[in-house]
Amino acid sequence: MRRRVALVPLVALLLAGCAGPLPPPGPTIPGLAGTTWQLVRFKGSDDTIVTPGERSQYTLMFARDGGFSARIDCNRAHGTWASAAPGRVELGPLAMTRAACQPGSLHDRMVRHLPMVRSYVIRDGRLFLSLMADGGIYEFAPSVP
Repeated sequence: MRRRVALVPLVALLLAGCAGPLPPPGPTIPGLAGTTWQLVRFKGSDDTIVTPGERSQYTLMFARDGGFSARIDCNRAHGTWASAAPGRVELGPLAMTRAACQPGSLHDRMVRHLPMVRSYVIRDGRLFLSLMADGGIYEFAPSVP
C-alpha cells in the first residue's frame, strides 16, 4: 500500500509532463531588454574601421516586450528582436523612413547589416553585435534615452 501511495504522485507528475510542450522562451534575454545604445564604430572582417561623425545619430533600443527601434542617421526604424539563447540575437524586418542622408553617412551600411546580426556580447559596459559569416562587429556604448 505504501508503494502505491508513493507512486501516485510520481505518476501524476509524469502525466503532467506529457500534457504538451513547454511554451517557447520569451522573446528577450535580460541583458539587452530595456537598453539603449549608440554606435562607437564598425570593424569589418578585413580590419577596416568606420566611425560615425556623431554617435547620437546611430542608436539602437531593445524594448522589454521584444520591440526594437533605431535611429540610423537621418532615418528611424522599428521592428522586433528575439534572443533564443544567451549571446544570440536576431532582428526582425524593419519598417523605416526613407530620407536621403548626407554623403559619408553610415546609413546604407547599417541598413544592409542589421538583418545579418546573429550574436552579441556585453563586455566592459559595451555592446558588440556580430554579423553572420564573420562579416564584422558593431561596437556600441550605453546611451541615455
